[in-house]
Amino acid sequence: MARIAGIDLPNKPIEIALTYIYGVGRSNAIDICKKANIKLGVRTNDLSEHEINELRKVLENEYLIEGRLRTEIQLNIKRLMDIGSYRGLRHRKGLPVRGQRTKTNARTRKGKRKTVAGKKK
Repeated sequence: MARIAGIDLPNKPIEIALTYIYGVGRSNAIDICKKANIKLGVRTNDLSEHEINELRKVLENEYLIEGRLRTEIQLNIKRLMDIGSYRGLRHRKGLPVRGQRTKTNARTRKGKRKTVAGKKK
């Protein structure tokens, strides 16, 4: 089992296995394979050490993945909150950021319902 960027890649075709790394999707995986001169469809266990090292070099030098990508995303969200932008306020309040409705739905973002008692006489 190949280990790249702290992730154990499963024995699947390499363009699928690379998607197990945070920040690498299908199109990026195919580009990475082309840059590392690895044929598509080769299974992870069939890769040589040289090919695995080529993959590591390409990923380290040209892509933000795993921890560095997560950190950058968090810093971007923090920046939005610090400057007080609309998107930052939505993040701070835990509401949907991209214009979705909140009267109904939005339960994933808002959390469990908080019941408000009716007016008593």
